[in-house]
Amino acid sequence: MAKDNNSNFEAALFKTADKLRKNIDAAEYKNVVLGLIFLKYISDSFQELHSRLEEEDYSDSEDRDEYIAENVFFVPIDARWSNLQAKAKLPEIGVAIDDAMNVIEKENTELKNVLPKVFAKPNLDKAALGQLIDVISDIELKGKDKACLVSTDLLGRVYEYFLGEFASAEGKKGGQFYTPKSIVKLMVEIIEPYKGRIYDPACGSSGMFVISEKFVREHQGNIQDITIYGQESNQTTWKLSKMNLAIRNINSQFVKWNTEGSFLKDAHPDLKADFILANPPFNQSEWGQDILQEDGRWKYGLPPAGNANFAWMQHMLYHLAPNGVMATVLANGSLSSNTSGEGVIRQNIVKADLVDCIVALPKQLFYNTGIPATIWFLRRGRQSKQGETLFIDASEMGFMKDRVHREFAPKDIEKIEQTYHNWLKNENYNDIKGYCKSAKLEEIEKHSFVLTPGRYVGIPDEEDDGIPFEDKMNDLTTALANQMQKEKMLDKQIKEQLAKIGFKL
Repeated sequence: MAKDNNSNFEAALFKTADKLRKNIDAAEYKNVVLGLIFLKYISDSFQELHSRLEEEDYSDSEDRDEYIAENVFFVPIDARWSNLQAKAKLPEIGVAIDDAMNVIEKENTELKNVLPKVFAKPNLDKAALGQLIDVISDIELKGKDKACLVSTDLLGRVYEYFLGEFASAEGKKGGQFYTPKSIVKLMVEIIEPYKGRIYDPACGSSGMFVISEKFVREHQGNIQDITIYGQESNQTTWKLSKMNLAIRNINSQFVKWNTEGSFLKDAHPDLKADFILANPPFNQSEWGQDILQEDGRWKYGLPPAGNANFAWMQHMLYHLAPNGVMATVLANGSLSSNTSGEGVIRQNIVKADLVDCIVALPKQLFYNTGIPATIWFLRRGRQSKQGETLFIDASEMGFMKDRVHREFAPKDIEKIEQTYHNWLKNENYNDIKGYCKSAKLEEIEKHSFVLTPGRYVGIPDEEDDGIPFEDKMNDLTTALANQMQKEKMLDKQIKEQLAKIGFKL
């Protein structure tokens, strides 16, 4: 599948940056590269406003309050990109960048303990670091070359692209901080988070929030109409998240970190969210069930100690507003498992009329696992389609992005979200064998509350090629007879040849 010029630029940039990695593993190197991209972003944003203030003959273009008023991070002189780039070839460049990160955190309290200070480490080649600074400096030139893009817009895209590439390079560990963009886009397009509170209890690098913000802008909404709430238990990932949001100018004050995580230390205990988007860890064990057995979140049944799938789902339902809608990715086992009470929990959730739609995903979509998964869409206060659930089998959709990763094409996302919205609005929707089926509660009950889409949508009919069945059967039987005749002749020839050399069968 062809990529646009910007993607080609981002890919070439990543390839160049990765060459400079040398003997540092991707997990460590991502903090170096993404930290530099973030530093370039805030420096460019600062410089843009600084230049404007000087053009307007403002008496003090170094007035910190002017930048705070414009929601721009204040960058002290020594930490500005131009000054760091001037030192790029010096052996002390690593110390200079770490010092820059420290003073920026000091001047901007919302960045406290967020920025990486890893540039003076002895295992980071300083010559390669200087080259990397030059590579990232080129992003500004690219931004100015394209009339439709300014440097900061492109830096945001580069940051997002690099997150995905590092996740791919890290494999299983990468999946802990990154959900592939096409999956997030599908989830966002279906639940349409225009206005209200958006929550992700396992937010990783905040991809759900970034795509939600894009959705609002693309639909001419007001970004001020949404407020994001997140929680992350991995501090390094939380730092990536805070930088990812800052580079998009998204307020991240309610994106929290603690080591205990959402089950044991809920950072937003009173939150009732209008929209929830999440890709929690699959089949997580040892999540704290022994401590939380009497917790009020388990309205539909106590989740088993060895698997947190329904703990995550019920945690989200607990935080869902009376008319809220949520989308969560879960392992396929959540659709059919009856072990340790999971079947009862699923039955109770279905009977509570919360399950709006189930979308079966293809294999190889995720970086941390090759197994297929499912998106659950749940809704409180359903106004239409009460007592019905839409099943969509998208397991054969998408294209191979590379040898090991599949991705949804834009047309795939459009097809699925249009199917869902047509069904929800009772407009131009029809069941399609092998793809989608609207099932009532009675039918789900007949299937013992197993929600695997294949059980409902069935197998697609073979395409009609216009040849009558009788003609096809005649052709097949004739071909079979000819084949059997040839087989007899070959058997005879083999026996004759063996007889010539003294072998008898």
